[in-house]
Amino acid sequence: MSADASVLSELETRLHELEATAQRTGQDLSAATAPLRQQVETLRRQQAGPSRWERVGLARLQGRPTALDYVERLCSEFTELHGDRAYGDDAALIGGPARWQGRPVMLLLQQKGRDTKDKIRRRFGSSNPEGYRKAVRLMDLADKCGLPVVALIDTQGAYPGISAEERGQGWAIAESIQRMVRLSVPAVCAVIGEGGSGGALAIGVGNRVLIQENAWYSVISPEGAASIIWKDAGKAPEAAEALRLTGEDLRGLGIVEEVVPEPPGGAHLDPEAAAAALGEAVSRHLDSLSHLSAEELQRQRAERFRTLGAYAET
Repeated sequence: MSADASVLSELETRLHELEATAQRTGQDLSAATAPLRQQVETLRRQQAGPSRWERVGLARLQGRPTALDYVERLCSEFTELHGDRAYGDDAALIGGPARWQGRPVMLLLQQKGRDTKDKIRRRFGSSNPEGYRKAVRLMDLADKCGLPVVALIDTQGAYPGISAEERGQGWAIAESIQRMVRLSVPAVCAVIGEGGSGGALAIGVGNRVLIQENAWYSVISPEGAASIIWKDAGKAPEAAEALRLTGEDLRGLGIVEEVVPEPPGGAHLDPEAAAAALGEAVSRHLDSLSHLSAEELQRQRAERFRTLGAYAET
């Protein structure tokens, strides 16, 4: 038993004894039990770790490592390729060939930006249609060159602007999902911050899907869900609990294969350690997929996503 667990056990025992004495004798011992109960509740919360809503906050925290921060620590020879060959370039979804811990791969990265100017340019990681069409182009190149795909996901969702809808946002996302299912090379995806809706799923159809300890992945953001259900975005913490969007939730549901641990307090406090853990996990899963044929990879990927969720035939 850890020191904190031992202290909690002693406090709980003491609290139980005082409450039993008060009930038996009729004495008012609230002056003694109230601060003790508060200590017990505080220790329980600490041992349970951050709440779902607190993890959402950690995923959004200024200073949390971005996709490019991990690339700088884990990759060499990264060559960013630009444009979708149809409309233009998208700064929110970037990628290109690189060596992931020495292994040749094709990277797909959702990049939020590091400072205010960069975040505005990249729309905080929310892609336009040309970003997803660029992703399809890079997947085509990955298949042609036999490069495994590594996707780092970090977005609240696809860009919701009118111009994005006019250029076929939904269609572009659907094409990206369809193309990723048909990859003949291994694909490992990792949610490193936020994984929101179709904007994340567009590059999230991997043979393996990982998530960092303080990241979240959901069909909708907590604020969005709260606005729809309660007409009140302030109820986002309750929505986060209902959405079950954390790594442990998702592993229990079979949506992710692994929760990648972060340094105590979050990845922003020790980016080097966070990168080492992420690099090891991605490399290990790439190793496990390397012996599968193209047909086996496609079949495993399709079956993986078809079996998600609970349903009944009527």
